[in-house]
Amino acid sequence: MADDKIELTFEIAGGQGEWLDRMADEYSFIDASKALRVLLDYAIQDADPDLIFADENMRCRYCG
Repeated sequence: MADDKIELTFEIAGGQGEWLDRMADEYSFIDASKALRVLLDYAIQDADPDLIFADENMRCRYCG
């Protein structure tokens, strides 16, 4: 599965990037992109997209 990685560019808030870096350190991942892949795999396999993207869960901690 590692062979099918693609490179993408995302814009995220600084605090989100810092959190991904901390998670990568805490769980001994090679980098923050691994932490993000873990989150995405969890969302794809185990989470309910309707719950994740429900209006009541659509919030931005950085929008003010």
